Amino acid sequence: MACSIVQFCSFQDLQSARDFLFPQLREETPGALRRDPSKSSNWEDDSWGAWEETEPQEPEEEGNTSKTQKTSWLQECVLSLSPTSDLMVIAREQKAAFLVPKWKHGDKGKEEMQFAVGWSGSLSVDEGEYVTSALCIPLASQKRSSTGRPDWTCIVVGFTSGYVRFYTESGVLLLAQLLNEDRVLQLKCRTYEIPRHPGVTEQNEELSILYPAAIVTIDGFSLFQSLRACRNQVAKAAASGNENIQPPPLAYKKWGLQDIDTIIDHASIGIMTLSPFDQMKTASNIGGFNAAIKNSPPAMSQYITVGSSPFTGFFYALEGSTQPLLSHVALAVASKLTSALFSAASGWLGWKSKHEEETGQKQKPKMEPATPLAVRFGLPDSRRHGESICLSPCNTLAAVTDDFGRVILLDVARGIAIRMWKGYRDAQIGWIQIVEDLHERVPEKGDFSPFGNNQGPSRVAQFLVIYAPRRGILEVWNTQQGPRVGAFNVGKHCRLLYPGYKIMGLNNVTSQSWQPQTYQICLVDPVSASVKTVNVPFHLALSDKKSERAKDLHLVKRLAALLRATPPPGLDSFETEIKELILDIKYPATKRQALESVLASERLSFSCLRNVTQTLMDTLKNQELESVDEGLLQFCASKLKLLQLYEAVSQLNSLHSPSDTPFSDNDLAVLLRLDDKELVKLRALLEKYKQENTKSTVRFSEDRDGVLPVKIFLEYLEYEKDALSIKKISEEEYVALGSFFFWKCLHGESSTEDMCHTLESAGFSPQQLLSLLLSVWLSKEKDILDKPQSVCCLHTMLSLLSKMKVAIDETWDSQSVSPWWQQMRMACIQSENNGAALLSAHVGHSVAAQLSNSATDKKFSQTVLGADAEALTDSWEALSLDTEYWKLLLKQLEDCLILQTLLHSKASPPTAKVSSPQTEPLPRLSVKKLLEGGKGGIADSVAKWIFKQDLSPELLKCANQERDAENPDEPKEGIARSFLEMPEVQIDLGAIPDLLRLAYEQFPCSLELDVLHAHCCWEYVVQWNKDPEEARFLVRSIEHLKRILNAHVQNGIALMMWNTFLVKRFSAATYLMDKVGKSPKDRLCRRDVGMSDAAMTSFLGSCLELLQTSLEADISRDEMQVPILDTEDAWLSVEGPISIVELALEQKPIHYPLVEHHSTLCCILYAAMRFSLKSVKPLALFDSKGKNAFFKDLTSIQLLPSGEMDPNFISIRQQFLLKVVSAAVQAQHSVTKDKDPSEEAVTTHWKDNWPVLAVDLAHHLQVSEDVIRRHYVGELYNYGADLLGEEAILQVHDKEVLASQLLVLTGQRLAHALFHTQTKEGMELLASLPPTLCTWLKAMNPQDLQNTDVPIATTAKLVHKVIELLPEKHGQYSLALHLIEAVEAMATL
Repeated sequence: MACSIVQFCSFQDLQSARDFLFPQLREETPGALRRDPSKSSNWEDDSWGAWEETEPQEPEEEGNTSKTQKTSWLQECVLSLSPTSDLMVIAREQKAAFLVPKWKHGDKGKEEMQFAVGWSGSLSVDEGEYVTSALCIPLASQKRSSTGRPDWTCIVVGFTSGYVRFYTESGVLLLAQLLNEDRVLQLKCRTYEIPRHPGVTEQNEELSILYPAAIVTIDGFSLFQSLRACRNQVAKAAASGNENIQPPPLAYKKWGLQDIDTIIDHASIGIMTLSPFDQMKTASNIGGFNAAIKNSPPAMSQYITVGSSPFTGFFYALEGSTQPLLSHVALAVASKLTSALFSAASGWLGWKSKHEEETGQKQKPKMEPATPLAVRFGLPDSRRHGESICLSPCNTLAAVTDDFGRVILLDVARGIAIRMWKGYRDAQIGWIQIVEDLHERVPEKGDFSPFGNNQGPSRVAQFLVIYAPRRGILEVWNTQQGPRVGAFNVGKHCRLLYPGYKIMGLNNVTSQSWQPQTYQICLVDPVSASVKTVNVPFHLALSDKKSERAKDLHLVKRLAALLRATPPPGLDSFETEIKELILDIKYPATKRQALESVLASERLSFSCLRNVTQTLMDTLKNQELESVDEGLLQFCASKLKLLQLYEAVSQLNSLHSPSDTPFSDNDLAVLLRLDDKELVKLRALLEKYKQENTKSTVRFSEDRDGVLPVKIFLEYLEYEKDALSIKKISEEEYVALGSFFFWKCLHGESSTEDMCHTLESAGFSPQQLLSLLLSVWLSKEKDILDKPQSVCCLHTMLSLLSKMKVAIDETWDSQSVSPWWQQMRMACIQSENNGAALLSAHVGHSVAAQLSNSATDKKFSQTVLGADAEALTDSWEALSLDTEYWKLLLKQLEDCLILQTLLHSKASPPTAKVSSPQTEPLPRLSVKKLLEGGKGGIADSVAKWIFKQDLSPELLKCANQERDAENPDEPKEGIARSFLEMPEVQIDLGAIPDLLRLAYEQFPCSLELDVLHAHCCWEYVVQWNKDPEEARFLVRSIEHLKRILNAHVQNGIALMMWNTFLVKRFSAATYLMDKVGKSPKDRLCRRDVGMSDAAMTSFLGSCLELLQTSLEADISRDEMQVPILDTEDAWLSVEGPISIVELALEQKPIHYPLVEHHSTLCCILYAAMRFSLKSVKPLALFDSKGKNAFFKDLTSIQLLPSGEMDPNFISIRQQFLLKVVSAAVQAQHSVTKDKDPSEEAVTTHWKDNWPVLAVDLAHHLQVSEDVIRRHYVGELYNYGADLLGEEAILQVHDKEVLASQLLVLTGQRLAHALFHTQTKEGMELLASLPPTLCTWLKAMNPQDLQNTDVPIATTAKLVHKVIELLPEKHGQYSLALHLIEAVEAMATL
């Protein structure tokens, strides 16, 4: 109820804007031209082009001045904020920053509006011109569906060169005009306002520009249309690329102000019309006694200037009676009028190149002369110089500041000063206009004024806001002669902004439907980087020493101070003082506010609150009915009822009456209507749930032991029409209220019957009590499961609530479901605490059956007496329908409990390497979530759990087989061995196998093995896509894909994986490798493919496995039937998204040759990455048809290569395959000791035999397979793997060519043994050999051998093998025979 200052916005990084506008204030060393990246703001450096300029450093002796400037820098800037708060401009000299609001999370977690830089740069065009003034004018939208927000905001900037330029929010220049050659002193705007009274002249919109000796006014309608047209033309120019667009003309008036020395500021009052008396008085003063007057008073535009000689000057421009419309003037460019000059603006700039702009700047446009306008009168004060003038919102008053530190209030109509404030040097001023809220107007007794009822017009009050920066104080004054109504300490470096206008483009029709959210005044604080506004209540305009409202406010302040003080030990006097203060308050609204503050106090005792409320209630009842406010009386009565209820409940909770009766399992079975077997099963399920569910429940201090402070209690409840209702509160607060009522009862420590009777008599409906009871029960799961006796208490309380009058309607249709029990079932369905929900469902089922049986017995007795058999039949039908719903819910809750238990189970210890996605907790389940999750929701939940635990696919299969095994103890060892495939880690499976088996039994359809593998496959690939560096996720996904037995599902999942996640990265990898011509380095892989080189190698291997799996599935899908996806009976009503398996079955069959084509490319890429091959361009191995078919939809039929291939392609392919075979043999048999361990890890990733794969690849590439086999044999012998070579020889067809190749290799071995050892025996042997053999051996190059340490005996076997392969007629057969002799001779050495 008092004046307040409120922050409504803050700055994201105001210091960066300061550093941009004041480079010398940067907190950096002189040599540093750029900011530290770690400390930089969110703004990009590219937008701060002027930062690159080095500014001269200030000398050290000016350190104090620089320090002051760092805090007062905003005073030196040109500042403007849009009235709609959607744009702020901060400019200095040639630079400017445009700030736009954004909603972001603040420090306290709440969303708040923050100004961030949207554009920044230099605004000046001419050399040496600076910004002198700026305005942000929001323009109204022309659309009928507009919500009241402006369409866009135009920034008007005035310069020292005389130019006025108009910009968009993004800094795009719309138009520029040179209206006068002097500097622009001030820009001001006036927008349309609906006249408050019929006699008030309607004012037009206009933009006024002040020069040292002239005022230029631009009509608002003309400006609005021109700006819209310019903005549209800019958009078209940007789209078409055309820069030479002529902007539309603009009409203006130009007045030359005379008989005044200096002008600093101005105010355009608008069009005014003299009253008949003032018209006659003016005519008499000017024309004398015989002066003639016109029938209609002339209209004049009034202007007020401040400066010197005179201190304030009043100008009146007579409007022409036949002046043309401004829209017509915009077309009549050359027209000139005598009363005022209307002309089309010349010298437009914008949308030109720099060269054209420079040319245009040199040639100044023609200046139209100003129409002389003499000052009519003023306030002459030769020593006083005016600094600023601010017009009030209703155009009747104006505030002026001067160099003497005074603020002078002017009467605009009479031209006189009516008030002066002293001691406000460098003051900044603004206005606030407040409209009275009729709902707050409270008539006093005996008040017969026209404003004494709610039907009168709203009154308007004006307040003057003065900011004194020298004192750092902001004051609010009531005008015209009123007192100061508010004062705030705000700091000495703020800026007070008062636009004085709203949204341009509205008229008397559109402004009535628009309710724009605009501010009137705001304070920018650079120290706290915040923007604040001032709120002033209307009643402060009525305040004086005799005002009852002012007295009431004073009493409220005294009461607030009293409540903040610590109560003394003797509370009687303290309580009495509070009562007196409340009773002394006159206004009912203020009295209610005072009572609310008392009830909200945490320092007062309950008895004090009750006594104060009772005293006020008694006082109101003793008054006359006419003078009592009905709303206040109802408020006191409702609060008193709540206090009485709080007292009654607190007394019941304090009475400790525990039950001594022991509670056995037999009693529980009878209570829940379960047999012994069902009870044992229920106990086992809950015990497993307790063990695995380690999540602790949230405890609040206020609901501990069922205690709730009275302040909180009153905030939660309210009375409406004698009915007690609960306010909209959070779930935690709802549980706290329910705990206050029922926690003691559920523990058996309070009387259940008395509590239910108390709450019912207080006005609670049974539905509200049931909701409160279930919220407590379901939220206190941990305590409830530890104390089974609470089930009996819940049964008792639920029975009492169900027997209330409005709980179960006796006339309810027996064919329908009872809403009472449906409410309870819905609470259980929505609860995520499945253990407590299952228990409450059993209790509800039992109570419902008990009530139904009693009703049946009652009807049965009536049937016997009245022989009405039909009523009995109806009763049994109703019981059957409700019972079926309970049975269905119990089955669903049991399933959900088992599933939740499984999802909370964990293996100990976890895997050695766990990624961050695997550590995130799984969301808790509820029946509602499962029903809304679609058919695949259950399998999807289990798949997420499998991903978190990283369980191997073999474990799922073993657990599924164990379900049907006769002896379930034996397979557990197999499960343990397969778990995570980590034999080196001792893993405790815990209850995972049993829980998995139990889940399979509960969900035989939803967790069918193929369905589960499909969901696991998809979950892993989704997680891999989030972090492609985790290559093991994709590998595990392919493992699950291979485990899918049904080929239709397998084909669909593989196709979806390929299209969704793999094909884009696969194509990127292909083009990258083809571009670099080798296996790319890590940096290039991360840039183009989004993963490291090692991860890309694994990725290509996984892609190859997926394509091979897809090919295999396509072959076998014709032999299989499409699976039928069944659902368990309890979950037939599931709704939600379509499952992964259903999507997979909808996929089209693949085009086998196209997938095979992609598989060939993938194999090539994988081989190149795996063995780091060089000089390999994968796409160069294919012709144009092959290249065009890549990366197309695998289900489409593409034109693939067929027939004979070009020999050049075959040659290139053969060279590549030979490289692959050589690299594969080298990786397997290299004797290099310093191998990279990462290469060994990659080697073990691919289990297939690369030489066999190369032969298969040769078949697809039309390369001779025998050439690859022969090369493989030669490489094996080259690396000394003779035994493997002998096995591989069996696969070669052309053994004669192979023998020739092996003969050369044998010669290389002998040449190394004879020529490189240089032993005496070896030289003697060499001399004894035939000359032909010696010459042949000398021609051999042993350096080609990869393994030279091969025994002579092994080489002898190789020679014999060559003899076997060579035919006797072969030309080298004799040479081979000589080699046998040489080898045998060397073996004897």
